[in-house]
Amino acid sequence: MNQDELLKQLELRFSANKGRHPDLQWAEVEKRLTAQPHKLRSLGKMEESGGEPDVVGLDPVTGEYLFFDCSAESPAGRRNTCYDDAGYQARVSKGVQPAGSAQGMAAAMGLEILTEDEYRSLQKLGAFDLKTSSWLKTPEAIRKRGGALFADRRYDHVFVYHNSAPSFYGVRGFLGVLRV
Repeated sequence: MNQDELLKQLELRFSANKGRHPDLQWAEVEKRLTAQPHKLRSLGKMEESGGEPDVVGLDPVTGEYLFFDCSAESPAGRRNTCYDDAGYQARVSKGVQPAGSAQGMAAAMGLEILTEDEYRSLQKLGAFDLKTSSWLKTPEAIRKRGGALFADRRYDHVFVYHNSAPSFYGVRGFLGVLRV
């Protein structure tokens, strides 16, 4: 998808989902995007992998637009991943081959994995991860002990859990955030 097609797709999604950003104007978002082509490339990677990125607000501290993956489920092209590269290497050394690491994929796309707070704010905008789950940015104190956080939505409730970082499941991936 070229830049013009991507911008058109993002504008259509923006217009169709005004409840995610009621006080924002597309012209201002587009102006900021066209001034930062590397951010457009990241959004293109989000789009190509099935993330359906959309603006969900402004960062109150930096004033940056926040684009979250807004696909109903964790994108299929980003599932079956361990939390980070250390977890991935631990699996590979045992002869098991996950699709990669969520942190590694996110970094390659120029994104960050959603934090628990960001994930909960996304869930206020709709029902996400009803059949899948998503790794969350894990505090260092938990990661140092071998753990990692993930979340999903079941029974109309958001659940946050823990697992070992090398764990991977066919329905666990990640949702990302891009700051523009």
